[in-house]
Amino acid sequence: MKTQENILLLADAYKYSHHKLYYPGTTKIYSYLESRGGQFDEAIFFGLQYLLKHYLEGNVITTEKIDEAEQFLQQVFGRNDVFDRSKFDYIVKKYGGRLPVRIKAVAEGTSVPVNNVLMTIENTDPECFWLTNFLETLLVQVWYPATVATISKEVRKIVEDYFGETASAEACNNIDFVLNDFGFRGVSSVESAALGGAAHLLNFRGSDNIMGSILAQRYYNTDTVYGLSVPATEHSICTLLGEEGELEIFKHVLRTFSTGTVACVSDSFDIFRACSEYWGTELKELVLSRDGVLVIRPDSGDPVFTLLRVFDILFSKFGYTLNKKGYKVLPPQVRVLQGDGINVQSIRAIYGALKVNGISAENLLLGMGGALLQKLDRDTQMFAFKCSYAEVNGKPVEVQKHPLEIDHHGKLVQSFKRSKAGQLKLIYTNSEYQTVKAGEHPDQEDQLITVFENGAIIHQYNFESIRDRAQVSATLTIQ
Repeated sequence: MKTQENILLLADAYKYSHHKLYYPGTTKIYSYLESRGGQFDEAIFFGLQYLLKHYLEGNVITTEKIDEAEQFLQQVFGRNDVFDRSKFDYIVKKYGGRLPVRIKAVAEGTSVPVNNVLMTIENTDPECFWLTNFLETLLVQVWYPATVATISKEVRKIVEDYFGETASAEACNNIDFVLNDFGFRGVSSVESAALGGAAHLLNFRGSDNIMGSILAQRYYNTDTVYGLSVPATEHSICTLLGEEGELEIFKHVLRTFSTGTVACVSDSFDIFRACSEYWGTELKELVLSRDGVLVIRPDSGDPVFTLLRVFDILFSKFGYTLNKKGYKVLPPQVRVLQGDGINVQSIRAIYGALKVNGISAENLLLGMGGALLQKLDRDTQMFAFKCSYAEVNGKPVEVQKHPLEIDHHGKLVQSFKRSKAGQLKLIYTNSEYQTVKAGEHPDQEDQLITVFENGAIIHQYNFESIRDRAQVSATLTIQ
C-alpha cells in the first residue's frame, strides 16, 4: 500500500482531533474556497477534477487503510485518544468507503475576479460533519494548477497585446507556440510537473513538459497531445568539440534536421560571434535554403540588452522586411528564443524594448521554467479555505472570522482575512461574477456546479472545453 494514496493520511495532523473539538451537537460543516487577492485581479480555476479522480473518487476508505492509519497516527500523537477509527469504520459500513460529501465548483477554466467563491464542500451525513474540513488539506492544493494557469494566461495577454500592435496577422495565428514550458526539471515533484504543465496548456501549446499532456489525457477526457515541441540542442551538445568546434556542431545540427524547426543554444562561448560569424556568415546560405526554421537561443546575460544586440546582428546579416504595421521581421527561416530570466515582468520589458526599437514581436519565442511552475506559492493569489456555515443542535449558524490587525500607521484596522458567512452562491450578472448568499437573487443561476457527491464524480469536463473557457473568459491585470 502506498502511504500517499491512503486518504486517511492526507490531512494535517491537527485535524484528527477535530471530531472531538467541534462543539457537541454539530451536524453540518459547510466551507468554501476563494482567492482573496494577490498578484492578479482574477484567478483561473483549474485542477479540481484531477484531485477528485486521483484521490477522492470511489471506495477510497477501506479497513486496511484504517488499520494503517491507526497504527501510524498513534505514533504521531503518542496517545490513542486522538485518532478515532470508528469515524472511518462508519463510512466503510454505511457507504462502502465512499466519502459522504458534496462539492460544488465553478466550471474549470473560468477566470473569476478575486474575493469570490470558487468551490464549496459540505457533509451529506450529519455523523460526518468533521469530514468537510478534514479534506481541506488536499483540496486546497488546487491553488497550484490554478495559479500556474493564471500566470500563463497573463503572459498570453501580454503576448496578444504586443502581437496585436507589432506583428502580422499571419503571425498572430501562431501565438499558441510563443510561450514554452521549460519547467519540468525545476519543480518539486513529477506530480507538480503534471499539474503545472497541464495548467499552462490551457493557454499555450508549446511545452517540453511531457507530464502536462499526460495528465490532461488521463484526467480530462482527451486523446489529444496538447504540449508540442521541436528538436533542440543543449550545452552538452554544443560544447562537445570545445570552443573551436562550435561551428562544426552548428553544421551538424543543420545537417541532422535539414527540414522543419530546430532550436540551437548559441551562447556557449560568445552569442554575438555565433550570430555574426557562424549563423549569419558561414552558415547563412544553408540556413536560408532550409525548408524550416532555425531558432537561435541566447541563454545568458540581461534578456533585454542581449536580445536587442542579437536582433541587431541578425538583421544586419540576414536582412529584414517591414510588416504592414511597420515593424522589422527576420526572414521566415530565422527566429530567436529567449528561455533564460523569463517571468511576467521581464516579458513585459522585453516586448516593450522590441516595440521601441521597431522590432516585431513575431521574431521572438519564449521559454519559461521556474517562474511558470515553481516561483509561486499559495499566497501568489492568496487562496484560502474557510468554514462559512454550520448546523449545531439543529440550528443554522453563519460562521465567519473578521480579525483586526495593526497597520503600518499603528492604527487598528479590519484584516483582509475577513471571511464570508453563510451558504454561498456565485452568480454572473452584468458581465461580472459576484458572490451572494444562497437564498439571494433567486432569478440568477448559480455558477457553482455539483461535481462530486457521496464518492461519485457528478460532472466532468474535457480539456478542450476548459481551454476554450480559459481563452475567452480572462482579462487579467497585474497589480
